Amino acid sequence: MTGFINVNKPKDVSSAKVVAAVKRRFSTPCGHMGTLDPMATGVLPIGIGKASRLFPYLVDKVKVYRAEFLFGVSTDTLDVTGKIEKTTENVPSESDIKSVIPQFIGEIDQVPPKYSAKNVNGRRGYKLAREGKDFTLNARRVRIDDIEYLGQTGENAFSFRITCGGGTYIRSLARDMGENLNSLAVMSSLVRESSGKFDLDAAVSFEEFLSSEEPEKYVIPADFAVDYEKLFIHQSRAKKILDGVYEDYGYKDGVYRVYVQDGFLGIGEAKDGKLRIKAYIR
Repeated sequence: MTGFINVNKPKDVSSAKVVAAVKRRFSTPCGHMGTLDPMATGVLPIGIGKASRLFPYLVDKVKVYRAEFLFGVSTDTLDVTGKIEKTTENVPSESDIKSVIPQFIGEIDQVPPKYSAKNVNGRRGYKLAREGKDFTLNARRVRIDDIEYLGQTGENAFSFRITCGGGTYIRSLARDMGENLNSLAVMSSLVRESSGKFDLDAAVSFEEFLSSEEPEKYVIPADFAVDYEKLFIHQSRAKKILDGVYEDYGYKDGVYRVYVQDGFLGIGEAKDGKLRIKAYIR
């Protein structure tokens, strides 16, 4: 079994638990593309079998989130599930919030949350944080394409639709927006509406997937997730390439979805007329 499952992850369930359930149903190794916090819901693309080898070619795909930020409070996890650290009565107005949004669009430096899966000397940040260890995470460059203000959703709570590149932490955005407004803020809800070509409207609920007698019907072909130019090659030529025989066939430099007569072979990269298979999914 090779392909993807587009799961709508439910609230208060870890991404790892969803992956483990898919793995059990197919008795095949699986992996997910981009962790969702347990409190978050929405699109969680899961690679089945060798389809996970395509993840390096998907990490920079655009993601869309619908998030709610609660102003006037900060927590150790940067969301409402954490321990309250500070509070303030200085809560920004709608016009204040709208005025700072442009400052967070584009390529910006962002410090990840300590409660995250970031590695610190070989250990996960969230494990060190739970142990009370003192450590710092370096800022990293992320890309935010758009922040759409959606309106006030409750007392001191405001909603946004955020379009961004991989590696962006929405919790960190809430913290930074609060600081920019001389206030405090945490993420109070999060829905991932899309990740690359996977979107929420086409996702299967976790409960439906678990109860289905035919889980295979939810499997999406592996090549659906990548949108490079297609390259069709003969089976005999593919065998040579896979055996490490790289001849100059005049291929134009670039990355391709490579196909043979019986279907998708994987992702190939051509350079100086020679083709190498970088992600073989057979």
